[in-house]
Amino acid sequence: MLDRIAKFLFEVGMLKKTPRTGYQFLGSGRESVAAHSFRTVVIGYVLASRTPGVDLGRVTLMCLFHDLPEARTGDHNYVNKRYVTVDEVRALQDQVVGLPFGGDILSLCEEFNAGATLEARLAKDADQLDLILELKSYKDLGNPHAQDWLSFALQRLSTDEAQALAKVVLETDWTDWWFDKQTDWWVNGPNNRRDPE
Repeated sequence: MLDRIAKFLFEVGMLKKTPRTGYQFLGSGRESVAAHSFRTVVIGYVLASRTPGVDLGRVTLMCLFHDLPEARTGDHNYVNKRYVTVDEVRALQDQVVGLPFGGDILSLCEEFNAGATLEARLAKDADQLDLILELKSYKDLGNPHAQDWLSFALQRLSTDEAQALAKVVLETDWTDWWFDKQTDWWVNGPNNRRDPE
């Protein structure tokens, strides 16, 4: 059993090496499927923690596993999907066969793809919010196409919580988390800092 789990974990590692392909059309940006999935999980946690009565664990697990089939299929962007049919269901079934927790992963991914539960809608919104955060940073860096992409990604959000968060994301400069312009730190640096007594 552990040998099957070890093989599964090696396969999961492929997501660190699998690029998200849409950025080639945007003209800027790069990230792996694993990097996207990580922030999607964090966003899912945030959305679920702010939504009363939601199963937080289910939301975060759907976010964690939603792109797992891409270890086998690769990432297919909206242009690719016009011409290529990908059997993600079969890929996922093959990925989890023989795993003691395989049924759980299948169930989570089926729920995510159906989008019928509030938990699935929040997970899908987390997926889109990760893209919205990326696009906002590229817009702030001057990519003229990011705004067009943002308008479509925003339309995909289905929950009030995600829509409210997206509104604030669009009003926030991507550097605001670290670049506090209201301090003299950028002039005086750490050598001239006075510690409070």
